[in-house]
Amino acid sequence: MYYMVSNRVLSKGTLTSEIGENSYWISDGAGPLDQLTSWKAETADGFRKALIRVAGKFPQILDPEEHEQQRHIGVFVHGFNNSWDDAARRYKGIADDLYAANGLGICVLFTWPSDGSALGYIPDRLDARRSADALADVLSDLYDWAVQKQLDGSKDPTKGCRVKISLIAHSMGAYVTQRAMQTVWTRKNKPLLVSLINQMLLVAADVDNDLFSSGEAVDNSDGDAVANLCYRVTALYTGRDSTLGLSAGFKHFGKRRLGRSGLAGGEPDNVWDVDCSGLIAPSVGKVHSAYFEPTQSKCGELMRQVLRGDDRTLIATWLKGNV
Repeated sequence: MYYMVSNRVLSKGTLTSEIGENSYWISDGAGPLDQLTSWKAETADGFRKALIRVAGKFPQILDPEEHEQQRHIGVFVHGFNNSWDDAARRYKGIADDLYAANGLGICVLFTWPSDGSALGYIPDRLDARRSADALADVLSDLYDWAVQKQLDGSKDPTKGCRVKISLIAHSMGAYVTQRAMQTVWTRKNKPLLVSLINQMLLVAADVDNDLFSSGEAVDNSDGDAVANLCYRVTALYTGRDSTLGLSAGFKHFGKRRLGRSGLAGGEPDNVWDVDCSGLIAPSVGKVHSAYFEPTQSKCGELMRQVLRGDDRTLIATWLKGNV
């Protein structure tokens, strides 16, 4: 099964580049996911219940030594210059090849109204900012559900949570996520001890590379919100990303892009980055989306290890043999 949430306006049988209210969709995969006829519209409550039913069937991993085997409900937030059908095609690859094929669980697509135009960078940036509340609604629901499952598990371990929550944000989707996490953190009275997301992957993130520079200090910044609501944040970057070079050209704030330069330094202990330049084939010219293409890079295996929760030292050993 495939799951989609969108704040795009539905018009004439398609999801447009106009901002509207969240709509909820489920597909059994019988038809192409880039055609809306393959999806069935659901109510917010029906969508929530469908996810809960799936999560309830996951095996419960009670042994801490086997936590890597725990299945996920993942969320994928696409980036700049993606029409909804572009996003659906990318999402299918992630849901099938990264989550389902590796026993990680299921993935939900959050598709926001990117203009789907190579010339639409500035409009997309505005749409991304306005879409943050829509994503925050989804993450807030997940947060409330996760907290309730923790309470249930404290009374009866067999009724505890059977999933980890993970999130993959690509390109400007990282900006949508950054702003959404600040909203969730504020709504939930800035919790410092409860993690919403077990593993967050920021892939070619179109955000400032000093986002996490407040380190362990609590300064109420967006980076502070993300770090406090996640168990671990991993940023994948490469200096070969010319698309993010264009992004930097639209900004005059003196800050480089996280997805092109890596972290600026001073980040908290649960935030780290990986230079993926050596994992992407030298022949690939447009590397901004190559992370998700198995014929162009080895990043899929890296992402699998990160989402599983493998220790950084083990991942570093793998990197040495594959870069």
